[in-house]
Amino acid sequence: MMTLFHQIFTPANVGFMFKGLGMTIVIAILATLFSLFFGTILALVRTYAEGNFRWAKTLVAAYTEFFRCTPNLLWILWIYFTVKGNKVAVSVFAITLFTSAVMAEILRGGLNSIPAGQFEAARSQGFNFFQTLWYIVLPQTYKKVIPALLSQVITIIKDTSFLKMVDVAEFMRNCTVVMGTIYDWRGMLLLLGFEALCYFVICFALSCAVRGYQKTIVTA
Repeated sequence: MMTLFHQIFTPANVGFMFKGLGMTIVIAILATLFSLFFGTILALVRTYAEGNFRWAKTLVAAYTEFFRCTPNLLWILWIYFTVKGNKVAVSVFAITLFTSAVMAEILRGGLNSIPAGQFEAARSQGFNFFQTLWYIVLPQTYKKVIPALLSQVITIIKDTSFLKMVDVAEFMRNCTVVMGTIYDWRGMLLLLGFEALCYFVICFALSCAVRGYQKTIVTA
């Protein structure tokens, strides 16, 4: 078994797999940032658009419900075959397209928890609507939904494994390339366990961060 271990986890193989893990983390970070940005816009429109902009509210509602009720892998494949360009950029775009809808609903829940009196108090202090959102409402919203956002980040990290289907050099794909050189079922199980361990360490660390943050809220 030790001989098999050394055959699989050579410096070249380990370096190749961790290069894929680095790509996984880069894609997850970029997709998280873009999804948070666009999700915030979608949540604000769906929560506050009134009057002549009600059409935008309806459009955003349709977007979020449509993407939340369809598989992420479907959109990764669809974007891959319809949008030409750098594979990493296209991958980030595909994940962002889907995850923005999820982020929007998380943030909308936070926005709805902010009392309407916050706007009245801000108006009495001379703040306009956009200043109220920027300085008062959004900071409180983000603070309330941090645990849910971090949980979604964990999902994004795991969802990057779908990119193996479109040959993006992320962690799962690079591990699969290494697995193609293994002809012993024990070696395959060993490599699968290594993949699971790497995902577990990253996602469990984020889970601990979520629980730690929740405890600080309770004790604050």
